[in-house]
Amino acid sequence: MRKKSVNLALQGGGSHGAFTWGVLDYFMEDERVSVGGISGTSAGAMNAAVLAQGYMENGADGARESLEKFWRQVAHMGRFSPIKRSPLSVLTGSWDMGYSPTNVMIDLFSRVASPYDINPLNINPLRDLVESTIDFEKVRACSVLKLFIAATNVHSGKIKIFEREELTADMVLASACLPSIYQAVEIDGVPYWDGGYVGNPPLYPLYHSTKSKDILVVQINPVERNETPKTAMEIQNRINEISFNSSLLRELRGIDFVHRLLNDNKLDEEYYANILMHRVEGAEKMNELSASSKMNSEWEFLVYLRDIGRESAKTFLDENYESLGVKSTLDLRREFS
Repeated sequence: MRKKSVNLALQGGGSHGAFTWGVLDYFMEDERVSVGGISGTSAGAMNAAVLAQGYMENGADGARESLEKFWRQVAHMGRFSPIKRSPLSVLTGSWDMGYSPTNVMIDLFSRVASPYDINPLNINPLRDLVESTIDFEKVRACSVLKLFIAATNVHSGKIKIFEREELTADMVLASACLPSIYQAVEIDGVPYWDGGYVGNPPLYPLYHSTKSKDILVVQINPVERNETPKTAMEIQNRINEISFNSSLLRELRGIDFVHRLLNDNKLDEEYYANILMHRVEGAEKMNELSASSKMNSEWEFLVYLRDIGRESAKTFLDENYESLGVKSTLDLRREFS
């Protein structure tokens, strides 16, 4: 069976990024696809850098080993976090962190005080995680992969894309910097926040980065929910989901517009890329999870998410392998109808 090349766009979403770990793990194991370029934001950026490091060490097997090591370290560090599931959540088997007393207290504090007030020493456990698990010299040397990491320029409000050849720990941390929790990450005197506000994940860097015209979005933030949020926390969580999906939806709408013009022979395909769009999502199971569970780093939960990701990746390839390189499997017209 011929191996087909795809580009990956990895969303951010806290510990839900373990779903993406599962997708990547399956793709590295499966013989049907190869990865040419990756764009990522927040947890997606971390997954991308970890995969590149492992790939540089020992190819696809090294990438899988590196990803598992990273997420094991996430779980290990989470054991020391003051934010734990409430006894009721543990009793009912819910992964929800919304009723954790510490989580409620931190949420309240974040509405009246900034990280500069609460955390003047700028202690960031994510820095310890990234610096202890990712060798950026190996990431920068992994020439078989194109990497594009998104962050938000606080001053301009515009997206900043960091590429593999220049990538540092600060750049990955900038991509994951939630301003209600962490102080802005400064790079060359410019402050950056989480890339999810302007590109979650960005698609345009992948248009001409590799020979493949296929972009597969690994989506972990639900676009649709059938319930109306009513509590203050539910409302805030839904606002965050909508805002963190808005940039992706804008780019998908733009791609759909170009598709229509190309189909009507109003654009020259020599100058405008006919991007083939695909998506992997564990919608049925992922939508059951609350936004607060993105803060849950228990190993059992991460493995649960990984397995959903592997299952979703297998289902996608089994159903859509023949379409790769031929046509889009994500129906954008239906998406926006």
